[in-house]
Amino acid sequence: MTILAIEFSAPQRSVAVVQANVQPPGAIGNWQSAIGNALSEVIETDARGANALDMIEAALRQAQVEREQVDCLAVGIGPGSYNGIRTAIALAQGWHLAGGQGGARLLGISSAECVAAQAQTEAIFGRVWVVMDAQRNEFYLAGYEVSEEGGRETEPLRLATMADVQACEKAGGTIIGPEVTRWFPGGRLIFPRAATLGRLALNRNDFVPGEKLEPIYLRQTNFVKAPPPRVLPR
Repeated sequence: MTILAIEFSAPQRSVAVVQANVQPPGAIGNWQSAIGNALSEVIETDARGANALDMIEAALRQAQVEREQVDCLAVGIGPGSYNGIRTAIALAQGWHLAGGQGGARLLGISSAECVAAQAQTEAIFGRVWVVMDAQRNEFYLAGYEVSEEGGRETEPLRLATMADVQACEKAGGTIIGPEVTRWFPGGRLIFPRAATLGRLALNRNDFVPGEKLEPIYLRQTNFVKAPPPRVLPR
């Protein structure tokens, strides 16, 4: 299987082409060590200056893979940059529609899980706490146990306060994430990478239709009804 992976949830964006060597059965929340080759990976550290289509074309060109050879598009669905995630989803949905029946299938994968899997790639083992900025003085927080063989989720993703994250740090484990050193000097700066996202996708079979590919939301959207228009006296 040939996978085009798109990870735009963090300030560092990336696109990769990953090809399977062996495709073992997998389960959501667990992953095995790398079982595929990253044929290419394009990384852009300036998210504002990144051209998504150019990055995709560059990744395909470097991998010597044609668009028609892509079997699956894997997208990092956050949490993270709303605009970045929405851009990645829109690109994947457009690609899926253009392929029609029998076209590339779609997978949405947690960017927090991708960060944890990247920690394994960078030889950070044991308990890790994935921390991402959630704005409003809050963080997205998830716990994982990482080993050389793979990893598993130990604490589901949730919203947390600064005190919550500090308590996790005191309890033991490594704080990791795209911008964690802004708040936690002892943390490890780790970005979700498209090559790692693609390897995670090789263990997955929970494909979704285009309309079901959505960002991870942990906050309820609050709609405030607008007051009726005022009628000014003549």
